[in-house]
Amino acid sequence: MLLSLLVLADAVGGNCGKAPTQALANACAERSWQVSDAAMTREWRATYAAMKARDANDTSRGGGFGFAAAALASQRAWLKLRDTQCVWEGGVYGGGSAQPLARFSCMERMTNERTRLLAELHRN
Repeated sequence: MLLSLLVLADAVGGNCGKAPTQALANACAERSWQVSDAAMTREWRATYAAMKARDANDTSRGGGFGFAAAALASQRAWLKLRDTQCVWEGGVYGGGSAQPLARFSCMERMTNERTRLLAELHRN
C-alpha cells in the first residue's frame, strides 16, 4: 500500500515510468492526468470569465464579437478531439495492459498544451 501511495505521489512529477508494475504505472498516469485536468479547469474558468468580460466591454462590431460563445464552442470541440485522439493513441496497445498508460499520458500531454493556450488567450 505504501509503495502504491509513493508511486501515485510521483505522478505530480511525471515519474510514472518508475512504477514497479503496469497497474501502478497506469494508476500513476491517471492521477497525473487528473492533476493536469484540474489545472486546465482553473485556467478555463479564468479564460471564460475574461471572454465574457471582453464581450461586455466590446461595443464594436454591432455589440461584440461573441468571444465567450466562441470560447465555449472551441473548448467543447477540443475536449471531444482530445478524448478521441487519446483513445486512438491508446489503441496502439490493442487492449493490452499498457493501453491505459498510453491513453492517460496522451490526455495529460494534450491537456497541458490546452492549458498553455487558454492562458495565452485570456492574457492577450
